[in-house]
Amino acid sequence: MNELIEKIKELSTAMLEDAELQADKGNKAAGTRARKFSLELEKTLKEFRKVSLEESKK
Repeated sequence: MNELIEKIKELSTAMLEDAELQADKGNKAAGTRARKFSLELEKTLKEFRKVSLEESKK
């Protein structure tokens, strides 16, 4: 579970950095990367939710 938390932190940071580049400087490539990271983050959060529920049942 700790691995998932670290992955969520990394993806969140990367997504936010690229989203800020797009918003502040109009960097289209950064926007594309931010969207890619958001999809990966979504999958990871779903996995975290599943693992978290399993852990809470123990």
